[in-house]
Amino acid sequence: MQVMAGFPPPAGKQVTLANWRTPPFHRWGFQHVREIVPTAAIPSDPDRIWRLPAAPRDLSRLAIETAAGTIDLDGFLAATDSDALVILHRGRIVWQGYANGMTASRPHILMSVSKSILGMVVGILAGQGVLDPGASVTRWLPELADGAYREATLQQLLDMRAGIAFEENYLATSGPIIAYRKAQGWNPPEPGDPPADLRSFLASLDGRDGPHGGRFHYVSPNTDLLAWVIERATGEPYADLVGRLLWQPMGAGHDAYITVDRLGAPRGAGGMCMTALDLARIGQLLVQGGVRDGVAIVPPAWIDDLAAGGDRAAWDAGDFATYFPGLPMHYRSKWYVLHGPSPLLFCVGVNGQNLFVDRDAELVIAKFSSQDLAMDEQRIQLTMQGVAALRRHFAAA
Repeated sequence: MQVMAGFPPPAGKQVTLANWRTPPFHRWGFQHVREIVPTAAIPSDPDRIWRLPAAPRDLSRLAIETAAGTIDLDGFLAATDSDALVILHRGRIVWQGYANGMTASRPHILMSVSKSILGMVVGILAGQGVLDPGASVTRWLPELADGAYREATLQQLLDMRAGIAFEENYLATSGPIIAYRKAQGWNPPEPGDPPADLRSFLASLDGRDGPHGGRFHYVSPNTDLLAWVIERATGEPYADLVGRLLWQPMGAGHDAYITVDRLGAPRGAGGMCMTALDLARIGQLLVQGGVRDGVAIVPPAWIDDLAAGGDRAAWDAGDFATYFPGLPMHYRSKWYVLHGPSPLLFCVGVNGQNLFVDRDAELVIAKFSSQDLAMDEQRIQLTMQGVAALRRHFAAA
């Protein structure tokens, strides 16, 4: 019997706060997050929907070269546990498909692709003069002056180059990362646990493991801290701000939402949920230089800086280079960048969430998955091989 089937489902098939991110429950949980965790709405505007034309392409003969041999698109989607794939080329929907109960209108959790959306929001606010990426985080949050984030700049948080002592170990069963999950409301509290919340957790971080501005060091709390800065600087809830600055002007087709803790603090690092086509619309916005219908939504200079502003040496010395062996890359303002004649901007979320943007080829690939492992090296590399094959295919189109 499938999970969550029956009224009520049998005890062993129920998706709960304790199991919603573990297999097999995550295949349902990733598509029904607001039924498990408190959320805040990011409403769309029905009068401003960006209606992308359809121009279907036959990709049945796509050949993806892997270490184990050649596979086709269907094999690729099955091997990477895909829930949804949407491909745009030159502003048209050329392919979309759904699996595991996913539909075109159902939101799916982005996990850490949420970080890249937050990076765009920071870019918009920087363009408006509301935020200065070069300023210290304590300019907006002076209560953190005695903690680990003292003297760290917003740009260092955006680039994951803050020297914070925090291990992003997704397999841990105890320690700071579990306290972090409880604080964000993603794990249930244990008997005797005091009430927890994100902002209190962030303020408690006081350990340093190196200088700010050093190597790439992936620390998800950095992004939740930036969401706090955004709310403090603007005086608006983060979900409302995303809706006003990005979601509605972009012309999202459906409402999105984001998980919040017990006090309403947003999980900017991983809690956004949206449809696959709306994620693709975000990629198309970057292809168009941040402009829709002649109106600049994201500053073009901010987008250009994603490709040009990162530090290759910091990436090579950092935490994630082993997941992308041999690939020349950097990380800038919450976006990964693969170097080359046509730089590839992309986002990565645990369990296989991705957005890929090739601006020169006008190609966007949005992918949701329900992979069993948070960071699966084999599937990450297979995903990159599949994207490379799609880039070659559409470059010749």
